[in-house]
Amino acid sequence: MKRLPLLALVVGCTGDLDPPWQLDHDRIVAVRATPPAIVAGGRSEIDALLAVKGSTTIEQVPEAVLVIAPMTLATSVALDNGKWIVTAPGEDQLAAARVELALPLDAPVPLQLGVSYAGETLFALKTVSLGLAAENPPIAVPLIDGAPAPAGDVEIIVGMLVDVPLAIEVADTDEVNWLTSCGSMHDFDLPEAYLRVEPDDPMAGELAVVVRDERGGVNWQVWPIRAE
Repeated sequence: MKRLPLLALVVGCTGDLDPPWQLDHDRIVAVRATPPAIVAGGRSEIDALLAVKGSTTIEQVPEAVLVIAPMTLATSVALDNGKWIVTAPGEDQLAAARVELALPLDAPVPLQLGVSYAGETLFALKTVSLGLAAENPPIAVPLIDGAPAPAGDVEIIVGMLVDVPLAIEVADTDEVNWLTSCGSMHDFDLPEAYLRVEPDDPMAGELAVVVRDERGGVNWQVWPIRAE
């Protein structure tokens, strides 16, 4: 597998001019490891939510994944039946990785991965914790304009020229991002945000919410949305 340039992985799309909540843009919205933390012998699958300019979001397997650190565990990720899988090694290898990273003897090992899409033009870093078990955070049902959000494939209809409140219940240590390709998002990185659609904004698109927890877990939900 061709190695990804480390510098490119770090800088990613720093030249972006679009706001971070904009879904109408080619970008990696979030990378997910399922599960985000695994014990020795455990397996974790890597995928991501991608935004595509002029189209809808997609959940997709990476084109390439490689280990950035620790290099002691460089063979811990491999393509298996079309899916990128991280396999946690035995305790001996985890112990060697802790020495490489100067970690305490019983500390989880952060396996840092480089993930690429779109012919290596989109890059992201993802960390999978080895030596403990954890799951991705559940997505609570958000409130859209005061009402529970519908199932993900049901279109949300909002008004124009009004502030449409968005709210989701999360743990105090969780991070939230709201994203849209319809209208403009305000307070996008708070559990309580709002959407506003002006006459010159796109009238239809998608609304997404991404939740991340302190253990590297991530989850998301996406809805079609239209203003009228």
